[in-house]
Amino acid sequence: QVTLVESGGGSVQPGGSLRLSCVISGLTQCVGWFRQAPGKEREGLATFDNGENPVYGDSAKGRFTISRDNAKNILYLQMNNLSPEDTAMYYCVAHSNPFHCTHVLVTGRGEFDYMGRGTQVTVSS
Repeated sequence: QVTLVESGGGSVQPGGSLRLSCVISGLTQCVGWFRQAPGKEREGLATFDNGENPVYGDSAKGRFTISRDNAKNILYLQMNNLSPEDTAMYYCVAHSNPFHCTHVLVTGRGEFDYMGRGTQVTVSS
């Protein structure tokens, strides 16, 4: 059984930063970060490809950084230069297929075996 527990969300002013964390329990083959705002489609932010290289969605490129601490089984998402458009619920996701997280991020299609409950990020002045 896999569990994902996110933390680190909150309220921040435009231009600010936040670091999200996801504690991962159990064995997974790929992990990543997605978000969803009310009334909007799910949006892929970041994951690692099968070669452990970071892969970013368009909204995350240049501003967000995905990283992981394998010893502690924690996935991070450092988010800089936040804007009101970044307001959303942020989810940590995982799947049993090592290629699946990248596939969903790139194509926008597919579901995950596991998803956390999310952490809310609100950006406003």
